Amino acid sequence: MSNTRIQSMGLAKAPISRLLFVLLCALATHFAWAAQPAATPQQHPAQAIVEQAAVAMRTDPESSRRDAEQALGILKRQPDADIEIRARLILCDYQSERDTAAAEEQITVIRSLLWQSRRAGLRAGMMDCEGQIAETAGNNDRAREFYESAVSIATEANDREMLAAALFSRGYLLGLQGQYAAGLNDLRRAQGIYDDLKLPQHALTAINGIAILYNRMGDYEQARHMYTQALKAQRDAGLLREQGVTLHNLGRAYENLKQWAAARTSFQGALDISRQLNYPRAEAYALRGLAAVENGLGNPKTALEILQRAQALQKDTPDARLEAQINLARGIALHQLKRLPEAVAALEEALQVFRQAASLSELRATYSELAVTYSEMGNWRAGFGFLDRASETAERQFRNQIDQRFATLKIEFDTLAKEKENALLTRENEANEKALAQERRASNLQFVVIVLTVVLAAVLFALALHQRRTSIRMHTLAMTDELTSVPNRRAVFARLEPVLSQSRVPASVLIIDIDHFKSINDQHGHAEGDSALKLVAAGLRDAVREPSFVGRLGGEEFIAVLPASDTAQACEVAESIRTQIMAIDSLPWLKDRKITVSIGVSTSVPGTDTPGTMLHRADAALYEAKRGGRNCVKVTQNGHASAKGSGKAEPDVGTGSIEYA
Repeated sequence: MSNTRIQSMGLAKAPISRLLFVLLCALATHFAWAAQPAATPQQHPAQAIVEQAAVAMRTDPESSRRDAEQALGILKRQPDADIEIRARLILCDYQSERDTAAAEEQITVIRSLLWQSRRAGLRAGMMDCEGQIAETAGNNDRAREFYESAVSIATEANDREMLAAALFSRGYLLGLQGQYAAGLNDLRRAQGIYDDLKLPQHALTAINGIAILYNRMGDYEQARHMYTQALKAQRDAGLLREQGVTLHNLGRAYENLKQWAAARTSFQGALDISRQLNYPRAEAYALRGLAAVENGLGNPKTALEILQRAQALQKDTPDARLEAQINLARGIALHQLKRLPEAVAALEEALQVFRQAASLSELRATYSELAVTYSEMGNWRAGFGFLDRASETAERQFRNQIDQRFATLKIEFDTLAKEKENALLTRENEANEKALAQERRASNLQFVVIVLTVVLAAVLFALALHQRRTSIRMHTLAMTDELTSVPNRRAVFARLEPVLSQSRVPASVLIIDIDHFKSINDQHGHAEGDSALKLVAAGLRDAVREPSFVGRLGGEEFIAVLPASDTAQACEVAESIRTQIMAIDSLPWLKDRKITVSIGVSTSVPGTDTPGTMLHRADAALYEAKRGGRNCVKVTQNGHASAKGSGKAEPDVGTGSIEYA
């Protein structure tokens, strides 16, 4: 097109050009203003200290504890629920392997803060730490329940950091229980999330967990290789605590390979670091490893001397699995010294813990040692019985390792195939983007000028309409639970606050928890579990009428708020709810029992209670209902829970470190 023609067109269409110029300027000004980053609020003075404490967990646990406590001191003057919960999660992690009561105290405070939290995923962090407490105490089944809940809550909240932590905990425990393929899948997912979040130190911990899993699968050489690589990266990053853990686990791999000199070097390195960090639990683990080396070399007296030091340290920790491993090593040493009754006593103590933990490799070793010891004592019947159990356990372990190895290889193959598929899709998208860019550049400028005015008007209208619809939709989504269509926790708390602050008569709060809900998900899948949740929510809506209201707190927990209701009235409603839920047709999921709920009831003291105190008491009553057999109603009175009605329900079912092989 010639310059003359271009100029003629410009003169002919000058009014449209000026209008377009004005619209473009307005649009550019709007988008330039919108694109400007929002003013960054001043960071809370405790925020950086909490971040520092989180990093120090992998270098110096004592420093991490001091940082977290310093942050709590600042938060007393400038409260922030989210930051305080994170600080207390760090302290809970620290205390879970040292002082169970102190760890549970942190959990209690965290639970009272959750209603104020802006980050729903922090509830998953609390469940994760509760699982660590249960695992350290040797209650692996209970620990897994907590980890499953943590994964579910973090997924629902789309909190990837908390999801990665929960996946790591669950993956480690699955490996401990012999479910290697599922454990590997969880650990690899955790590693991938940490990589995406640019948390390399956490990713290294996940790699260490994967190596532990290979060690448990019997692939000691692969585990040794991964430990060696992780140790180099940890040294480069200055992660002193993680180095001690990895050196211990490397020593376990050498122990399984019966390479005693290399095992001694690794265990001694772990011992030196644990002493440098004043870390008694890690020191006890390292001493147990050194004692195992002495047993392997035929030096039982030296082994017993080392184990005596390990036992003294272990008494200051709640780690049941560590105690069992020490007893197993003691039993082996005493057997070598022909102190057979003492050996049997130590081995029997270890056996109790390993049975509860369902740790096949440690069970097999204990059964074998008991079989030989009883035989040497002349008790051939007992010896034969334990030999039979050892053979059965060894066969189960071998079959499990083979099956899980195939499943693991499939996961690795599927992961590799998916990575290649993603790479191909990425290259295809890049090629498509380049083609589209060329096509856009080739578009006729005249057509753009003619159409742009109409497009801009349409865009402005669509933006206004979209903004209005989005505002309405976002408000609805923000206040409604997507799955069950009942109000979510934010909506419930928004209505509960004025009920408590403006009313001069008591109001009551019910926390309703579906009993054994995990079994529905495990047996029928999450889709059927979601259907059950919807039916329960519908039952609650039928049982609770305005001005009372119900909502969902998360997972299988619901809440009902009863304005102008005393304890007796609240208990009547609770019993009605309990009965109505039992009337739900449970045959699609439960063949031998009804869907039941446990309910905790709390009644306010007018002018005194807050949502936090109400939920804290109701939650305590709920826990009493769970401990009391489920399918019942419990109410708090003067800070204590008491029964107001009950049904018949199944008992609760509920180890070891999350990082030690």
